[in-house]
Amino acid sequence: MKIAILGTRGVPNYYGGFEQFAEFFSVYLVEKGHEVYCYNSHDHPFQETTFHGVNIIHQYDPEYKFGTFGQFIYDYNCIIDSRKRDFDIILQLGYTSNSVWHFLLPKKSIIITNMDGLEWKRTKYSKPVQQFLKFAERLAANSSDFLVSDSLGIQKFLKGKYKKESTYIAYGAYPFSSPNDQILKEYDVEKENYNMIMARFEPENNLDMVLEGVAKNEDKTPILVIGKHMTKYGEYLKNKFKDHSNIRFIGGIYNLEHLNNLRYFSNLYFHGHSVGGTNPSLLEAMASRALVIAHNNDFNKGILKENGYYFSDSNEVKNILNSIKKNDNLRLVQNNFDSIVNEFNWEKINGEYLQLFEACYSKSDKRK
Repeated sequence: MKIAILGTRGVPNYYGGFEQFAEFFSVYLVEKGHEVYCYNSHDHPFQETTFHGVNIIHQYDPEYKFGTFGQFIYDYNCIIDSRKRDFDIILQLGYTSNSVWHFLLPKKSIIITNMDGLEWKRTKYSKPVQQFLKFAERLAANSSDFLVSDSLGIQKFLKGKYKKESTYIAYGAYPFSSPNDQILKEYDVEKENYNMIMARFEPENNLDMVLEGVAKNEDKTPILVIGKHMTKYGEYLKNKFKDHSNIRFIGGIYNLEHLNNLRYFSNLYFHGHSVGGTNPSLLEAMASRALVIAHNNDFNKGILKENGYYFSDSNEVKNILNSIKKNDNLRLVQNNFDSIVNEFNWEKINGEYLQLFEACYSKSDKRK
């Protein structure tokens, strides 16, 4: 099959969850003998035309100039380009800035859309933007040929809200089995004597709540705050906690070996995400044998079940910091690792996507 992946900033991953999935899945498809194309922003750090056999198509992305609005133009450029390439299947990752162009998608291509999380719930968006996102969600749900839900909660929502069936396929992670404590020296931390949180600097990821709990705690164990902090919200947090030297804002890290080792050797790994489906960073923490302390919501509990600790406010974070140690909870750590091996591993996830593609291709009238 000739397959395209739209809706990301491109591969290899320099940004987030969808980009990580696109990188792994596109290479997997090539290895299975398919012709694969991935759309990249024109200014993506990777400027080659192929990546491990995946064809890279760079398209102009004015996000650097216009902010979020630039993503609409980038997606428009990608969709217009796709009209001339005769793809069998187009996989759209998300809908925020591409579903408004659904009528321009090539008519003969099978359109499969991963519906992401409930984007309109994100608190960073104003009321008008939230209303638009509900509109964009409805467009994607009704215009796609097939839908993918990355959590059972999203699947239930789509069925109830739009009467649309979707295929549940979670994200995946590779089990981490090659720890190297020498990497810790680069971050000036010691084994199991630091905590960490990794997230985009957005209010719904509850960085503020976690760091409030850290600030209230008398213990000064370092906490590494990983993510691009050169944002308005990032500046707010850095200023708010500037007097707490154990709170270390170290920026984004995209070296997976470094991230895996930091997670592996951490004491507590805080996961503050409260919106979305199956979050990739949560699975990667489980795969790296971190002890996960997660925000108390159905999305996180649906993945961790009883194999983590949960917080709903900064006082609960403080209490967890005072009472929970990784070494006392190795059974939970192992249970989560087993879940990755048996349920959320990339080979299984990639295989489920390919099975879906093959089924959609065989029963669609578009390619006949």
